Amino acid sequence: MAKRSKIAQHAYDVALPVAESRGLDLVDVEYKKEGQKIFLRLYIDKKGGVDLDDCEGFHNEVEPLIDEQVPEADEDFFEVSSPGLTRPLQEIGDYIRYEGEALDVTLYREPELNAPEPNAQGTPTAPHPKVGKTFTAAYTVEEGRIVFANGVEAELKDIAKAVRHIDF
Repeated sequence: MAKRSKIAQHAYDVALPVAESRGLDLVDVEYKKEGQKIFLRLYIDKKGGVDLDDCEGFHNEVEPLIDEQVPEADEDFFEVSSPGLTRPLQEIGDYIRYEGEALDVTLYREPELNAPEPNAQGTPTAPHPKVGKTFTAAYTVEEGRIVFANGVEAELKDIAKAVRHIDF
């Protein structure tokens, strides 16, 4: 779970059932000062992504609940947003949501490698990623581990950064 302020966590707890009832994932909540204004931002997502109608419908349903049940949130602006295409994946739910897509991944430590059989010359067919270097691969989630198509297996604690690979 993301580290949140008490107010952000309270807003998260109030908004989570609404998100779930709409088939959305409540990815995160921020309560922070920017300049002279205070913002309460809720980030939602779902498999396939969210659109403006998802954000608007969720906003309209959850705003009165936040006003009523989280009176300590004296925000100037209340926003609902998508987390964005290139937001780093942090929790196992993020990986499950985008399972099968390619990621750009950087590791903290040498990965376990279940590489394919060596080719006729005896060299592995998948390159061994190096610590601190980014590689791109599709993946699956198996028993809480991330298994990449290039043979790399990693736990969340081994992943320094992972973002969805976007071709523009």
